[in-house]
Amino acid sequence: MLLTFYANRCPILELKNQHMKSKVVKLAFLAMLMIGAGSVTNTVSAQVYVSVRPVWHPVVRPVAPSPRHVWIDEEWAWRNGAYVQTGGYWAEPPHPGWIWYPGHWYHGGRGHHWYPGHWGHR
Repeated sequence: MLLTFYANRCPILELKNQHMKSKVVKLAFLAMLMIGAGSVTNTVSAQVYVSVRPVWHPVVRPVAPSPRHVWIDEEWAWRNGAYVQTGGYWAEPPHPGWIWYPGHWYHGGRGHHWYPGHWGHR
């Protein structure tokens, strides 16, 4: 009884015109498609190549906050049209037993490209 009562009150089911029902369903599908596409495009990143690799400046390593912390040394990020050094900090592994795989520069036909470091299993 309750399900029948709710179904009779649902605005989409109250649409008498089949053409209007079709439009509402199409709009709902389009909205879901746009939301899904937005979540996919947020994860896409461009690969940036430079002709001259930036110069690395050593960072003074302070005392570790705990024995669990790992030193993250050379890391680079593309900001305002140039690679900037972002390394030089202590970080705790996100999961027990994980290690830090340092980033590295790769020189290919299009120039130098930075592959960032990441956490992973041993």
